Amino acid sequence: MKPGFRIHPSPPSPPAALCERFRGIPTPNISDSLGKTSPAGTALKPLHRGGAMIGPAVTVRLPPGDNLMVYKAIAAARPGDVLAVDAGGMLEQAIVGEIMTSWARQRGLAGIIIHGAVRDIDCIAESEFPVYACGYTHRGPYKDGPGELNIAISLDGMVVEPGDLLVGDRNGVIAIPRRQLEEVADAARAIQQREERLVAQIADGAYDSAWIDEALRERGYEL
Repeated sequence: MKPGFRIHPSPPSPPAALCERFRGIPTPNISDSLGKTSPAGTALKPLHRGGAMIGPAVTVRLPPGDNLMVYKAIAAARPGDVLAVDAGGMLEQAIVGEIMTSWARQRGLAGIIIHGAVRDIDCIAESEFPVYACGYTHRGPYKDGPGELNIAISLDGMVVEPGDLLVGDRNGVIAIPRRQLEEVADAARAIQQREERLVAQIADGAYDSAWIDEALRERGYEL
């Protein structure tokens, strides 16, 4: 296949039950379970009205300002997939708008992530269909190609491979390598439960802060 014009099939989806284990776990807990080593992709902001996003990645890489391959990706995606588009972070031209997000929702996709811009922001902002992007503009894209489907991409520094699990909430988006899903699910849930206990202790006035001075002494502070 000619570089820049590659179309690959999606890998098998992770087991649905395994993906569902991440539902209700905030992305900060998932990030902590990955050792805080996953790039944050801080340019990617939630633009929709609300609601979390979970699904395996269908990845697209585009040239600046062109969305032809995004149409192919939506047509090829399976219900529950998340469309992840590396548009180079360009904000001068939108990659998707009302028509494409509506079509993706009708096709049963779980959400769209654009490392770049969108348009028709009022429609996106009023919808519960998850859309994450770097910004928005009125200027539309070309439909000339090239483009690549289901290859490794970078979303603002966050590497995403086809089939990786993408989770999004109001904090942002994180990619979980498909080979690590089980161990990350266990670790993230444990972190979530520990933090819930700490919040309950704070509410009851029972939070033990002795660890702070202990940590400072271990680092050479004189208290």
